[in-house]
Amino acid sequence: MNARQWMDISERCLMPTYRRYPLVLVKGEGTRVWDVDGKEYLDFGAGIAVCNLGHCHPRVVEAIKGQAQRLLHVSNLYHIVPQIELARMLVEYTFADRVFFCNSGAEANEGAIKLARLYARKFVEGDRYEIVTMRGSFHGRTMVTLAATGQEKVRKGFDPLPPGFVHVPYSDLEALEKAITPRTCGVMLEVVQGEGGVVVPSHEYLQGVARLCWERGLLLILDEVQTGMGRLGTLLGHESFGIVPHIVTLAKGLGGGVAIGALLATEEVARAFEPGTHASTFGGNPLACAAGKAVMEVMTTPGFLEEVKRKGEYFLSRLRDLASARGGVKEARGMGLMLALELDREAAPVINALMEGGFLTIPSGEKVVRFLPPLTVEKEEIDLLLAALEEVLP
Repeated sequence: MNARQWMDISERCLMPTYRRYPLVLVKGEGTRVWDVDGKEYLDFGAGIAVCNLGHCHPRVVEAIKGQAQRLLHVSNLYHIVPQIELARMLVEYTFADRVFFCNSGAEANEGAIKLARLYARKFVEGDRYEIVTMRGSFHGRTMVTLAATGQEKVRKGFDPLPPGFVHVPYSDLEALEKAITPRTCGVMLEVVQGEGGVVVPSHEYLQGVARLCWERGLLLILDEVQTGMGRLGTLLGHESFGIVPHIVTLAKGLGGGVAIGALLATEEVARAFEPGTHASTFGGNPLACAAGKAVMEVMTTPGFLEEVKRKGEYFLSRLRDLASARGGVKEARGMGLMLALELDREAAPVINALMEGGFLTIPSGEKVVRFLPPLTVEKEEIDLLLAALEEVLP
């Protein structure tokens, strides 16, 4: 079938929850994808920061193939070798002492909220259950993670949402401090706001948030669903800011394209969970964890993350050159390979023009073009994208 036929079936059978681009992608390799008609694209979206090692990375494919031939699923009532191996690696390479596996970023964030409330109920005096989150944040599409999210446009129509969340402006330490009450048990934020426009805070702000949490006895919960797994040039994004959290959530890039989420925590906080308090049927299944282990092996190879930093610095400097030369561009910003251009007009025409030219990018709000290429992107591929941008920018 051709693209139009596939899209007709899609529009007839799937719920209309996405504004899909008129593409039917059927193959990927590295930074490149191909549509059903054979047209090739350079993918600077990577499945929204999921394919951090590129499409069909050989190590990930090999791990999936091998595990699929051995064991696809058993219950978490038993010990699972790939799950144990991936958990051990995450503990070895991060701040965490304990890991809980689930299937998505929303599930990881939901688990973090449950853990924070349960910890407060068990080990902290008073009735502490509220979590302070940030305006412009995005934490997921479940009812609880919608309540945590600080964007009215994604919350609209779902009231009444679960209580227990207070939203304050991002990068405003004074507003955060004023929002803390005897009911507050934690602060939850993204290291860099992704869906909120690729907003990068100052080191001083994040260090101030961490200091405030430790001084007030609050849990610091970092949503690293998008910033984790090498995206900012460190394995976890908060490492770039010199802070230590109590809880971190991961998903997206952890499985190299396979659905997996993870909730990481210190021993002190993780002890709030006990058998029966939290669970997931598919979380930590052998297939997803085998893929995650392969991703971790590649990302912890000496020099890999340093190269991500170098490519990100080069990409951002070139975007800033473009921004200074074009009146229609307000700002170039980002960290590592999580970058964006904010325009003074709608971003959709630029995104569509790039797509016509064979480059896939994604929006972040109405006026921001976001770039989330695979971390394996080559400098020459970045240059091709930059040349295309010069042609289509206002």
